[in-house]
Amino acid sequence: MAPADLFFATVLLSAPVGTPEQIPTAERWTAVQSAVHEIAIEWEILDPRETRYVLAKAEDFQVDLDFLRKRKTDLADAPKLMEATRLPDRRLMDDQIQFNRAFRKHLDVRLLWEADRAVVLSEAARETDRLYRMWDAMREAKCDFHYVTYRRLALKKLKDGLGEVMYESGELPPSVPDWRFVSVR
Repeated sequence: MAPADLFFATVLLSAPVGTPEQIPTAERWTAVQSAVHEIAIEWEILDPRETRYVLAKAEDFQVDLDFLRKRKTDLADAPKLMEATRLPDRRLMDDQIQFNRAFRKHLDVRLLWEADRAVVLSEAARETDRLYRMWDAMREAKCDFHYVTYRRLALKKLKDGLGEVMYESGELPPSVPDWRFVSVR
């Protein structure tokens, strides 16, 4: 790939959505298409599997370019996929999620029988659901069959849910609101 083509692709992808571009000539199409694919994959705004249909036809050049530009904007503050390697393995995440769902069902049963504690139990259920969403986002971020962009959005969801400090520290949330458990001595 010629450095000039990569630079041109970078300029194309960096322009705002809606910036009109001329369709490359037939003799330039393959070079431009390959360069845009390469930069978009490097920037993690395009999954390699998507190259079959994103910029597949010259007549879709503007539409597909704006699609990639919008993705670039949407993913600007999303963590890079490499950060998913910090997450636990799939088996641990599945165990934590399974425990979370079992605990949530337990809370539902308690809500039926302990109406006098409905406020506290409902709040614990909401906290349990919030923690489920965090663990589910982790699982989605680690799932190789999802596109890179979807996995990055899952990391963003996790980061937003945990907060910047907790996310950057690598601290994982509990799978259930363990701060609600009372120790009996």
